[in-house]
Amino acid sequence: MNIEGALARLEEIVQALEGEGTQLDESLKLFAEGVKLASAIKQRLEQSELKVRQVLEGAEGFNVEDFLA
Repeated sequence: MNIEGALARLEEIVQALEGEGTQLDESLKLFAEGVKLASAIKQRLEQSELKVRQVLEGAEGFNVEDFLA
């Protein structure tokens, strides 16, 4: 599941937990799924941040100059 899909599913879980009528057993299952999704989302965001940092660090020695200079 991609990060967008995980976020959408997490939002569905939050709405279900905030709503009325969800029984305790179902709420516990949804909560456990939500915690797993939140952890996976956090890990993917951290990986993405690391990739961005690596790209920026690799580009530090690169200077862009105006063609008209």
